[in-house]
Parts: sequence; C-alpha cells; structure tokens
Amino acid sequence: MEKHNSLAEHKQHGYGIYILVWLALLALTAVTVTVAGINFGGITVTTALLVASVKSYLVLKIFMHLGAEQKAFKVFVLVALFFIIISFILLFSDYSFI
Repeated sequence: MEKHNSLAEHKQHGYGIYILVWLALLALTAVTVTVAGINFGGITVTTALLVASVKSYLVLKIFMHLGAEQKAFKVFVLVALFFIIISFILLFSDYSFI
C-alpha cells in the first residue's frame, strides 16, 4: 500500500500568486460593497452570495492549500458546504413566504 506525502506533492505558490489573489479578494470585496449600496432588486442577495462563494473558493484553494490536503479533509469540507447550502435553502424558502 503506497502512502502519499501531501507535502512532497504540494506545489508551492510564489509570492506573485498570493498578491494577485489578495488583489482579487479586494476587488471582489469592492464589488460586494457596491452591490450592497445599489438596489438590484431580487438579484442583490444572489450576487452577494455568488461573490462570497468565489472569495471562499480562492481562500480555501490558495491561502489554505486545500488542494494539497488528504481526501478525508476534502470530504469534511464538502460535508460542511453541503450543510451550509441546505441551511441557505431552508432560510430563503422561509424568507420568501414572509
């Protein structure tokens, strides 16, 4: 049985990619603030959640090095995301009937 060393397989990012991702996070934060200040009607919340999802992906993938983790850890993250999605579905289904 072969054991994989995730640190040996992990590709280190240079400082340039961290700076680019940081700038992207700043830009996406500006988009979130702008969307919150402008009333787009029903798509305001959807847009904010979409931008937050992209920001979360960037943080998980680049800064937290999720791609280099073991499969069990990735499964735990997916289970957590599944329950967050279920919570949002239940919240917005209840919110839409008010």
